[in-house]
Amino acid sequence: MQVATQGKTSELAAFNALSVDPWRVVRRGNNPADFAQEESLFALANGALGVRGGLEEYPSATQGSFLAAAWERSPINYHERFTGYARTTDTRVPVADATGIRLQLGNAPVRLSEGEWLGFERMLDLRSGCYRRELSWRAPTGATLEITAQRIVALDEPGLLAIRYQVTSVDYTGPISLESTINTAHGAARQGDDPRIGAHLHGGLQMIDAQAGDALSWVSQQTANSRIRLVCGQQHQLQNDSLRFHDASSAPDGVSQVFAGMLTPGESVTLEKYVAYAWSSPGDDEPNLTLVGQVEQTLQASVAIGYSALLARQIHTLEQFWRETDLAVSDAEIEQALRFNMFHLFQSSGRDGTSSTAAKGLTGEGYEGHYFWDAEAFMLPALVSTAPQLARSMLAYRYQTLDRARLHARELDHPRGALYAWRTISGDECSSYFPGGSAQYHINADIAWAIRLYIDATGDNAFLLSQGAEMLFETARIWLAIGHFSARQDGAFCIHEVTGPDEYSALVDNNHYTNRLAQRHLHDAAAVAAQMAAAHPDDYAALAARIDLQANEVAQWQRAADAMYLPVDAKLNIFPQDDGFLDKPRMPAELADAPNDQPLLLRLHPLSIYRRQVCKQADTVLALMLAGEHVDAHAKRRNFDYYEGVTVHDSTLSASTFAVIAAEVGHAAKAYQYFLDTLRVDLDDLHGNAAHGIHMAAMAGSWLALVWGFGGFRVRNGQPSLAPQLPEAWTSYRFGLRWRDAHLRVDVNHDGVLYTLTDGNALTFLHAGVAQQLQAGQSLRLPCVDAPAARYTLPRPLKAVIFDLDGVIADTAVVHHAAWKQLADEIGVDFDDTVGERLKGVDRLASLDIVLERATRQYTPEEKLALAARKNDYYREQVQHFGPQHLLPGARAAIESVKKAGLKTALASASKNAPLLLERLGIAELFDYVVDANRISRSKPDPEIFLTAASALGVSPGECLGVEDAAAGIASIHAAGMAAVGIGQAHALPDADVVLPDVAAFDIGSFAEI
Repeated sequence: MQVATQGKTSELAAFNALSVDPWRVVRRGNNPADFAQEESLFALANGALGVRGGLEEYPSATQGSFLAAAWERSPINYHERFTGYARTTDTRVPVADATGIRLQLGNAPVRLSEGEWLGFERMLDLRSGCYRRELSWRAPTGATLEITAQRIVALDEPGLLAIRYQVTSVDYTGPISLESTINTAHGAARQGDDPRIGAHLHGGLQMIDAQAGDALSWVSQQTANSRIRLVCGQQHQLQNDSLRFHDASSAPDGVSQVFAGMLTPGESVTLEKYVAYAWSSPGDDEPNLTLVGQVEQTLQASVAIGYSALLARQIHTLEQFWRETDLAVSDAEIEQALRFNMFHLFQSSGRDGTSSTAAKGLTGEGYEGHYFWDAEAFMLPALVSTAPQLARSMLAYRYQTLDRARLHARELDHPRGALYAWRTISGDECSSYFPGGSAQYHINADIAWAIRLYIDATGDNAFLLSQGAEMLFETARIWLAIGHFSARQDGAFCIHEVTGPDEYSALVDNNHYTNRLAQRHLHDAAAVAAQMAAAHPDDYAALAARIDLQANEVAQWQRAADAMYLPVDAKLNIFPQDDGFLDKPRMPAELADAPNDQPLLLRLHPLSIYRRQVCKQADTVLALMLAGEHVDAHAKRRNFDYYEGVTVHDSTLSASTFAVIAAEVGHAAKAYQYFLDTLRVDLDDLHGNAAHGIHMAAMAGSWLALVWGFGGFRVRNGQPSLAPQLPEAWTSYRFGLRWRDAHLRVDVNHDGVLYTLTDGNALTFLHAGVAQQLQAGQSLRLPCVDAPAARYTLPRPLKAVIFDLDGVIADTAVVHHAAWKQLADEIGVDFDDTVGERLKGVDRLASLDIVLERATRQYTPEEKLALAARKNDYYREQVQHFGPQHLLPGARAAIESVKKAGLKTALASASKNAPLLLERLGIAELFDYVVDANRISRSKPDPEIFLTAASALGVSPGECLGVEDAAAGIASIHAAGMAAVGIGQAHALPDADVVLPDVAAFDIGSFAEI
């Protein structure tokens, strides 16, 4: 159930059509409805502090500042509470916001909403990490000002924000004052009916002390329940003699300092504002004066350095990151978006091992600031190759919360081992809905997978010995607690009642993703135990004693991994997502088609979703991306084709995974479209919730789609492996990879791929499976890897062939075209060949909707039914004149050859008139079964029509060959788990397994191998 994403056309996209600077993201326009999203896009952070990109002098309800360390604990209230339910939730709360600078001209406060915005631009400079904006504004009195503001959140100082604010008079003469504030009034967002936004908060931050002075002003806050204390202070630097300190005051909602002066036309006043935060640990009664002292020390040092020097230091910090990332694409807008995404991932990731990367980073209140499994499965793979120190910090945070994971395991009745929380800040489980939360045991395997990737990429064995091995062993124990060797499955290791990444299937047996990643986890835990025992016996003995690791446990891990239950469905020849998934009916189209892009979880009761065969996001496909090295390309493509047909992509995690696997299995066009979907999730607000913060995993996913998808990057036996291909839309692209002590540049264009070792002494890697080696400074040019021709191999014996009608057996498209044109002319709607081409393979009512796109009025459902019936009458009238002479050349012979080979035949046509047409053509007796639009509820590319045909013939889909002339039909065949023969031009049918120029070229004997 592939849903085409129709993103909003952003002002950025319109601007980029004229000119794009790949290092700067620019927005123009002053529509307040866009401000919340833009505050997210232009947010700045450093892993500890996040500040949304609002306007200093324009109050906004959605402007906010956040500390990764500042969160509140609230009780979860249940009408019925059972043993082990999560009792509290952590919510990251907005802290004192010090971005405000209120303006006053004479005695009149400046209210931007009351004046005229003559020009406005926001800009994020990705080289410097500086947010800059310019406003030309005319007051109701006629006075005109130019306001320029820029800010940075220092990447090398956890709690520091610096602002340079300048006001220039165009034609105003008179007094001006700037009131610099710290505001504590902003509270946490309320959840409402959308669980992705906020929470029902109990407690929150309260201001407990404040002081306003001529130099330093500060406020102190404390959370009611988690007892985290923080201090926010500000200090200023005046850049000329035009401003003087005037006043300072405190109020129940914060403090302020006022600076006053005179303005004349052509003159400016400039204020540099420095803001620092200090905070305590939960429950730590850190003396307030200690925190104030830390703030004062930071501010004094920052003022002494000055804004310009801080900005230069910021540029230097980012230079290293951009050298490692080394991104370039021949399309400047794509390059800009990739850099924008990687910048946000870099700045929002924790740096000190006490925090991770939240789903929305530090850019908003979405998901309460929680950390999820996507930190390890999506974000860490991008960071480990570009900023490995941040990947280590992410894993160090997991180690810091290992004791909380042990307690969570006990809550779920596991006497040994550790189970990480599905969503958390402190390490405790924060999900009140355990089927979609705690049941996602795969998080243990995701963290284990990330540990292995980190160790392979960095060679950091010290981390493995001191932290990684303990996490691997403790989390591996849980699989033996929830799985068993099933006698009913011939001793296979089965895992029951879990939820995989696809949250639209909850509490299932043998979720494929969970089983496959658990297998990797258990193998790796056993291997690390053996390696430690051999190479570091003292460390191993100390760890085994500390966690009471029994002698037989490691052997049990290996046994369970070897016996892991990973079945293949006999009919579809794919991996079932779980034991019951393929038995469920598909989601009806009328329920799946979302009004206003609302996801299913906001429209349907969970049970209505669980009872259907529908995926929120990639699940089995993701397993093949992360742990599919032993699965051949044929199987990956079959699984991709099938699961694409039942995935609605309600999660922003989904598109990047489909992009990676599409590139691997030869679906080049789909790979590129999915890449675009993950690339612009936030820039174009494709999911409609960027206002609450931007999507870190989707941003990391755009890098994965580039490097893992088009670049073909994987880790094979501990070595980097690449297989670059060049998308048709580009002339070149480049990316960098940090691997241990080396940096590899991968530069791809029409001449091939140029590998260059830009740093390090030597590197061994694989290109298209062949080992290569580079020495310091050396380059190597190799041919690109063509998109894999991962074709289906038909099972022997082949049992049935299912033919489409229009364009394969008879050319009725011209009759349909004429009938639709006649109808369009009668109702005064323009109809041309472009519209006619879009109608091919589409059912009647859907075709009518296409025709009516150009109508000047709306039609009621009753009117539409009448119009469709009228068109059908025109079509049937012309079909009455059909005869065998209207068969396409070779069509009868092709069908007869299938019958003579002893195979069954079926017709799968979107036309409701298919039986009539077969009678007129004189070939009705050649088909064992006919499926037309009267027998199905979903049209192509949904696989229902081909699955119905196979079922009626009494054969499995994997034993069938489909023959089609339309791209939607090819997609339908593949989604049904069948091989596809395309009739027509190869460029129009890129996903067909074989393309023939016409049906006359069809020879059943030639399809022994495809």
